[in-house]
Amino acid sequence: MSDLAPPGYWLFKRALDLVVSLVALLVLSPLMLLIALLTLLSDPRAPVLFRQERTGMGGRRFELLKFRTMVRNAEALKEQLRGESVVAWPDFRLPHDPRVTRIGRVLRKTSLDELPQLVNVLRGDMSLVGPRPTSFGGETYELWQTGRLDFRPGITGPWQVHGRDTLDFEERSRLEIAFFRHPSLWKELRILLATIPVVLRRTGVA
Repeated sequence: MSDLAPPGYWLFKRALDLVVSLVALLVLSPLMLLIALLTLLSDPRAPVLFRQERTGMGGRRFELLKFRTMVRNAEALKEQLRGESVVAWPDFRLPHDPRVTRIGRVLRKTSLDELPQLVNVLRGDMSLVGPRPTSFGGETYELWQTGRLDFRPGITGPWQVHGRDTLDFEERSRLEIAFFRHPSLWKELRILLATIPVVLRRTGVA
């Protein structure tokens, strides 16, 4: 953890995470039930939730939750598509991923697939704002990149607001480490608010 955090930072940050995530889950529960139903109907034999091991605070692995947006054998197909990734391995990203389902494309475009991560926030695995957790383990990080593991990973963060699809892992790490090196709830609240127009722009809403 950063020793530059102001007094009470960690306590207030956790309190904010608990209050906001709990209220959001209550308010958004009808929408989440609808998404779950549509996801189930897209493939009744596949799970509604996608569970994936991610790297969290201190390098600890945890189970991240999302609404399923891909076909059932997506993880198996990932290795086959490795050569088409637009970012360096072990990071992985395809602009037009053939594994994504029809409903999955809508969920991703609107970021609604991320809503189950509010449960991760309640559990303490994640925070509302933090470095985005990676699917690859901390042992693959370069030493300087481990600075991003001093904080709980977030649903949103500086990467989502500043260049989400244009930064590779090295650039993302530099951005996140610089942002969280001097912890500030005010800065994090600004990131939360800035995330809203970013999501709206991605969905084509003015």
